[in-house]
Amino acid sequence: MTVDFAQVNGIEVAYHRVGDGPLLVLVHGAAEDGRIWEPQLEVLSDDFTVVAWDEPGAGRSGDMPRDFGLTDYADCLAGLIDSLALGPAHVAGLSWGGTMVLELYRRHPALVATLIMNDTYAGWSGSLPADEVRARVDGARRMLAAPAEDFSPTLPGLFAGDPPAEFLPLLAAISADVRPASLRHQLAIMAAADLSDLLPRVAVPTLLLWGEEDVRSPLSVARQFETAIADTQLVVIPGAGHMCNLERPGLVNRAVREFCLAHPQR
Repeated sequence: MTVDFAQVNGIEVAYHRVGDGPLLVLVHGAAEDGRIWEPQLEVLSDDFTVVAWDEPGAGRSGDMPRDFGLTDYADCLAGLIDSLALGPAHVAGLSWGGTMVLELYRRHPALVATLIMNDTYAGWSGSLPADEVRARVDGARRMLAAPAEDFSPTLPGLFAGDPPAEFLPLLAAISADVRPASLRHQLAIMAAADLSDLLPRVAVPTLLLWGEEDVRSPLSVARQFETAIADTQLVVIPGAGHMCNLERPGLVNRAVREFCLAHPQR
C-alpha cells in the first residue's frame, strides 16, 4: 500500500489513502498500524475515500511527545481529517482505536458524520470490571518487561481460533514494527480511560461491529454501547473474535458499506 504523509500538530503522520467519494477513516488498535485494515482498504474504495492512519508512535508516523494523552491523539486525528477537506467523515475505530474515536467525537463532533465502533471499549475502566483491568495492566507490565529478544507485542485473545493464514505475513510485519514505548503509552491510557459518560450524548448514527466470540471486549460491552447510544445498529459477526475485520472481512465490509451508504454525510 502506498503511504502519504501530513504534518499535524508538529508530528509527521503517515496514512494510507485509496478510492474516491465520501470519507471513511479507519483507526487501528494498540500494537498495530494502518496496515491492519488491509482487507477493508481496497474493497471499500469503490464507494468511499478510505483513509487508514498510522497513529503517532506507530507504523511510519513520527513518535509522539512524552506527555501525549488521549486528547492529543484525538486532536491529531482531527487535524488529519481536517487536512483532507472531505469531511465530515465516517470514522471507524478498532479496539483502542474506538476509544480514541469516542474522544475525537467529544472534542470535534462537527468532523464526525457517523461512528463505527469495532470490538472496542469506552476505555478499559469505562467498559470492564476493575479486577479485569488490573489483570490486563499486570499482564502488560510482564510483557513490556521482557528482554528485547523475547518481546512479543501480541495481546492474548485476539482471534476466535488461529489467526487467518493469509494474514500471518501481515501480522508478523506489523508486530515487528511495534515500538514498546508506544505500546506502553497506549495501554496506560486505555487502562485509565472511562468515556462511559459520553455514550448517552452521542448524537450521530453509530454502527456496533462485534465478533460473536470476542473475549477481549465481549458482547456485554457491545450491549452497554447499544443501551447508552440512542441511534445504534449492532451487527454481530459469527465465528469471529476481537479482530473480526481480519477473521470475517467479507461480513465486516458489507456491514460497513451498507451502514455508510444508508447514512450519507450531512
